[in-house]
Amino acid sequence: MKRSSSGALGDAWHTVSLRAFDLSERAGRSQQRRVERWREHLFMMVQIALAAGLAWWAGESLLGHQAPFFACVAAIICLGLSFGQRMSRVVEVAAGVFVGILVGDLAVAAIGTGAWQIGLVVFVAMSIAILAGAKTLMTMQSGIQAATVIALFPNPGQGVSRWLDALIGCAIALVFSLVAPTSPVQKPRIRAAQVLFETAETLYAARSALRSGDQEAADEVLMRARGSEAQLRALSEASSEGIALVRYSPLLRQHRQHVQDVADLVAPLDRLVRNSRVLARRVSVAAWREDEVPSEVAGLVGATAEVTEFCANELFARRLPTRARDRIKQVGAESSHLHLSDLTLSSAVIIAQCRSMLADLLELTGMSYADARAAIPDMD
Repeated sequence: MKRSSSGALGDAWHTVSLRAFDLSERAGRSQQRRVERWREHLFMMVQIALAAGLAWWAGESLLGHQAPFFACVAAIICLGLSFGQRMSRVVEVAAGVFVGILVGDLAVAAIGTGAWQIGLVVFVAMSIAILAGAKTLMTMQSGIQAATVIALFPNPGQGVSRWLDALIGCAIALVFSLVAPTSPVQKPRIRAAQVLFETAETLYAARSALRSGDQEAADEVLMRARGSEAQLRALSEASSEGIALVRYSPLLRQHRQHVQDVADLVAPLDRLVRNSRVLARRVSVAAWREDEVPSEVAGLVGATAEVTEFCANELFARRLPTRARDRIKQVGAESSHLHLSDLTLSSAVIIAQCRSMLADLLELTGMSYADARAAIPDMD
């Protein structure tokens, strides 16, 4: 009995230790993600901070306004938007600020300040914006600025100066956007490379799961594949931002072709990731059903992972993956000569998805959709 109690106590202590280690490991990963997120947003934060300070200085020194609060606020709001939206939304912010300040100033002069006055002013300002055909941002800005005026700056007669402060803040934000360094130009290429690298890692994990038949490992492959949506969304946003930047910035127009070439990769990358999800789902199903998947099929998955990784490395090296074309065609030709007896549904689906992904990769090398499909021979 003593030995049994001691053993139970030891097991309990071991369980507690493992849980404590797991919690500490999760906390470490969480902290690491936070630091990485801070680094990713460092450029944006520095840009916004400089623009806010410059907007305050311009309103105070150039316009002679005391405490130009709306100048730095407008700069922060405009630069907080993704670049592809800034051109139109700078106008929206300025219009929303104008409506809000106008309504707020009139309300202060007519009905004073207080709780019900704030509610009424916000409702009236947002109503005017909506009736004028405003979008969400302008409508929100109208309400926010009206509330700010009546609650914090109830001084009728300064409406024009406050609107000028907002305009100078918007203008400074736009200038910062147009003369930004080339990091937004390079970001789409880096995002595309990250999508490819993550897809390659998913395929490597799928090959291992197929070889081992481990259902838990196969489920992890599926979860990993499903998590690729966020990367695709980040790529699409970075691509739109880069195109808008080189279109309007006079300093970055020499990068226009490169940015457009990377933007053209978004559609085939989207198809590539979708095909990888279908493949991952079938790997999970095969493990659950205990389907026997031939080693040749797992080998095809690995070969597809290798050429995907090669394409990722090319993009990381600031090159479009044109050098990968022959390698991809070779893997496609080998996939057409797989001689397998008693081919299960799982194996057939995995082969089909690999061949579709190879065609998607050929599009990344500059081939058209039709030529890429034709370059993968029919199976024997």
